[in-house]
Amino acid sequence: MGDEQTEGGESTFTVVVAAAANLGIAVAKLVAGLISGSSAMLSEAAHSVADTVTEAMLLTALKRSEKPPDEDHPLGYGPERYIWAMLAAVATFVGGAVFSLYDGIHTLIEGEELGDPLVSYIVLAVAFLLEGFSLRTGVRQVRGDAARLRMPAPRYLRRTPDTAVKAVVMEDSAALAGLLLAAGGLLGGQLTGSGVWDGIASVLIGFLLVYVAWVLCRSNAQLLIGRPLPAQMRAGVREELLSVPHIVEVLELTTLIQGPSELLVAAKVDFRDASTARQIEWACEEAEQQLRERYPAVQRVYLDPTPGRAQRPEARADS
Repeated sequence: MGDEQTEGGESTFTVVVAAAANLGIAVAKLVAGLISGSSAMLSEAAHSVADTVTEAMLLTALKRSEKPPDEDHPLGYGPERYIWAMLAAVATFVGGAVFSLYDGIHTLIEGEELGDPLVSYIVLAVAFLLEGFSLRTGVRQVRGDAARLRMPAPRYLRRTPDTAVKAVVMEDSAALAGLLLAAGGLLGGQLTGSGVWDGIASVLIGFLLVYVAWVLCRSNAQLLIGRPLPAQMRAGVREELLSVPHIVEVLELTTLIQGPSELLVAAKVDFRDASTARQIEWACEEAEQQLRERYPAVQRVYLDPTPGRAQRPEARADS
């Protein structure tokens, strides 16, 4: 239980750092965009505002998903994390991508008057440092969690059910790429005297945000629908069950990710025919204890004593 609280605290800290960085960056980018007249800078301001809203929703998701089970929600509130995380991804799309695409296309069609880019360059440099610090915090958590699970960090990031940290890492990575695009648009406009480069940068930032929003929406949708444990962990669960005395076969295994630290295991299990009721009860308790020792995130274990295939009525009738 202590590990779960630690992981939840790490996720909250990661999101808070990202939110604080993005809020300050959004204001600075907006001022710089208005001074320089750069559509890419205004797109980046919208990007940072969307990221700030996203982090606020992720904090809501973390807090609401920690509520304990009650009579109306006997399995807890873990999946609520993914509802808010999906809304956060939609906010990234609507607040950042749509504005960036609109502003970039408008600039390409109508053109723009370029102002002094010096303030924008300064803001971009400061923003790059702040976004880099925020990304470093997220990456550090990803590497730590991946090391505990003994898997490569990129694979962990793709498959992790902690979509709050995944959102922070992806959005901060996109933010750094967006800053480089905005700087390229400013430099192109400064060298050529044309606002076309700024418009192109804004459109590219919009497409970048569309991609991030799509990946995050897909990840949260899969977890809301119901995603099982990875194949390797399912094999480990089956191995632990079969290692318990009196259990001779696992007929059916169902697993479900309810949250980063909330895993459910349900199985139809064939017990030894000579086992007494007391021995079966002991075996169920032992199986749950072994699973939680190997996988601390397992919160619920349901075992259904079921006759093996050879003992089923239809099998006896065929013989």
